[in-house]
Amino acid sequence: MRISDDTRNRVWRAVEELDYRPNLAARHTRTGRSQLIGFISDEIASTPFAVNIIKGAQSTAWQHEKMLFVINTERDKQAEQEAIIALLERHVEGIIYATMYHRAVTPSDIIRKVPTVLLDCYCEDHSLPSITPDEVHGGLVATEALLAKGHRRVGFINVDFERHAPAATGRLIGYQQALAAYHIPFSEELVRVGNTMADKGYEHTRDLMALADPPTAIFCGTDRTAMGAYDALKELGLRIPQDVAVIGFDNQELIAAYLRPTLSTMALPHHEMGVWAVQHLLKHPQIQLEDPVQEKVLCPLVERESV
Repeated sequence: MRISDDTRNRVWRAVEELDYRPNLAARHTRTGRSQLIGFISDEIASTPFAVNIIKGAQSTAWQHEKMLFVINTERDKQAEQEAIIALLERHVEGIIYATMYHRAVTPSDIIRKVPTVLLDCYCEDHSLPSITPDEVHGGLVATEALLAKGHRRVGFINVDFERHAPAATGRLIGYQQALAAYHIPFSEELVRVGNTMADKGYEHTRDLMALADPPTAIFCGTDRTAMGAYDALKELGLRIPQDVAVIGFDNQELIAAYLRPTLSTMALPHHEMGVWAVQHLLKHPQIQLEDPVQEKVLCPLVERESV
């Protein structure tokens, strides 16, 4: 529109004096775009562990003048159903459905009324686009970090298969691939299955070190497991990393950076997954009916002092 500078300046002065704000409902009616992206999580918003997922998604949405509408369901299926309905009523442009840890999910069918991305989870039939960590590559890199330092007896305290199937299966495959690359036979006696907590890390480390030929390095499925391994090794009078090297998985800063020695670990790419999820929705504003992408993102190695 051809507006004189004088008129333009008077309009902006009025805007400032009246503290005017555009009517978003009217804008939505005119453009058909709500500028809202829904974010449904089980418990991510209430824990410091994976909150970088939200930070990554929120910063990316903000860069594109979108607002992230976050709802935490605390794993309540009824709350999840109501949350999806609430987001649809607000005409969100898309929904990110995120979980605290990598697993298969079955979200309500009503979520398919708008473009949807699964974050840190996937559905078995792969009918929705998803972004998850590359667990195999993570297990491979963690084990190679130990093998590259000369270790040939590497113990592995994995996460449990019942609750953490994708992570447990993927990291075990990666562990085996790394051993094979170094021509080291896989040994069942060096593998234990924990519960992701320090108590099992302690128990299984004591068990591994009691072997006739104990490991000189231990790959722990979580940083909390590694914390238990630290306690067991110190009780046995063993030094980390001089006698036994330890590597974790997750990069939980409140644990990894404050253990002594500080813990080398694999970082879960929470921030990167949050960024990707929003970017995917922005690039695909329509519902994808054919071959939705199943993206995997690498877990970087965070080198500290325990290897």
